[in-house]
Amino acid sequence: MYSYLKGIIKEIEPTKVTLEIQDIGYHLITPNPYDFKVEESYKVYIYQHVREDELTLYGFQTLKAKQLFMQLLSVKGIGPKSALAVLASAEVEDIVKAIETSDSKYLNRFPGIGPKASQQIVLDLKGKVQVSPVTLKQNNRLSDVDDALRALGYKTKEIDRVLSKLDRTKETSVLIKDALKLIAS
Repeated sequence: MYSYLKGIIKEIEPTKVTLEIQDIGYHLITPNPYDFKVEESYKVYIYQHVREDELTLYGFQTLKAKQLFMQLLSVKGIGPKSALAVLASAEVEDIVKAIETSDSKYLNRFPGIGPKASQQIVLDLKGKVQVSPVTLKQNNRLSDVDDALRALGYKTKEIDRVLSKLDRTKETSVLIKDALKLIAS
């Protein structure tokens, strides 16, 4: 199972990107391929979907997007295409807010999500998803700090509390030290 891949985007197509890592190109199906730029380096969070006749890699710019995608897949009647359509059509925080407020009409507007599916999403996921106060997509350094703290075993609630207090202009190594100090205090 892959967690993430770091590499350079070489091609962008309507539904996928090609991420090159040491002369190997990986096709990653992603919600919004045009959010990426060719010849730029990215850390892409990966979900590997395996079926008997297919192996597919899905890529996300944030860990929160990947986690929401996986949670959507756990809902009866929601497959990868529907989950991807939801993530392509709105921000993660807006989707989570709709789930937490039982706003099935909001969820109903996504392609492939009808009234039954939107109600099922609310029923299955309400109380299980949460909005992070910090959008990691906006700052790769914070994303790296988030990864480091998770690797050390800290919980999402602790991490989110600390990330919102960090000075985002500092280098990643300094941010990690500051985050550990804040957790300890």
